Amino acid sequence: MDESITDLTLEATESDQSEPDYLQAVVDLELSGSRLDQALVAFFPDYSRSRLQSWVKSGRVRVNGETARNKDKVKSGDVILLDAEEEKVTYVVAEEIALDIVFEDEHLIVVNKPAGLVVHPAAGNPAGTLQNGLLYHAPELEKLPRAGIVHRLDKETSGLLVVARSLKAHKRLVELLQARDIHREYRTVVNGVLITGGHIDAPIGRHPTQRVKMAVVPSGKEAQTDYRVLEKFPAHTLLQVKLHSGRTHQIRVHMAHIRHPVVGDPVYGGRLRLPAGASEPLKEALRSFKRQALHAFKLGFDHPDTGEYVEWQAEMPDDMLNLLETLREDANA
Repeated sequence: MDESITDLTLEATESDQSEPDYLQAVVDLELSGSRLDQALVAFFPDYSRSRLQSWVKSGRVRVNGETARNKDKVKSGDVILLDAEEEKVTYVVAEEIALDIVFEDEHLIVVNKPAGLVVHPAAGNPAGTLQNGLLYHAPELEKLPRAGIVHRLDKETSGLLVVARSLKAHKRLVELLQARDIHREYRTVVNGVLITGGHIDAPIGRHPTQRVKMAVVPSGKEAQTDYRVLEKFPAHTLLQVKLHSGRTHQIRVHMAHIRHPVVGDPVYGGRLRLPAGASEPLKEALRSFKRQALHAFKLGFDHPDTGEYVEWQAEMPDDMLNLLETLREDANA
């Protein structure tokens, strides 16, 4: 996901109200020729392969409107519909959760998500999520797929996220995501000193042996990331990062790939790095920073109703600001 924005966007079919709400994906050239069950794993990473295969066998998956078999090959342009109702939480309870709402109108809501907040219920997180809070704030969202959530951020990534408030807005935001017409900028603190900005073009897919992780792999999906140096420290760099694709964990994977992992990243960061000669306050700040130092700073797109370009920014949260201040003090000591 979006870094945490996935290429798969969740779209309800509107042609027949008696039909279930399907998750939809369109096969691209990279997956053309793959078995159906392999394509499903790539498109719907929220669900296990065995679960997806069982849904195919029970007729809950359609390809171009027809049921299919797991071993059937898919081709570019095929439309896959998945009825995943059994896997979803059957009833998401509206909960009064404090939300930092940056903007809202009748079409959309822009939220500044704090680190630690899961976007929607899943195994291990049945409640207390952003989706629960959104349903309390705007009960009409229960009529939309995943309460209007068309993209997400990792639990420990903070920052801006847009939620559709109507079917019209949902459809349009899905189209913008697929066309890569949503402008997304992040702020991140990485290990090591980068002299200048750069461009990373490296395909991302499931790690070949550690299935809970993503990795740069030849068989992965195309992924491009731009980064620019904002501030340098003796052993760290503050970066502005821009996504040109939205693979799961993209920024975290790409920065680790160039050997400058995100500070605090528990999955891709490796062991804790304490720079030689660092002050005690900096050492303590690095030891105590337990999440990836990654923040979705800017979000912009053409408004789904007016067509006018709209954009928002969200200041980095206190934990990242405090880390930066400690890095500056150490550098000037």
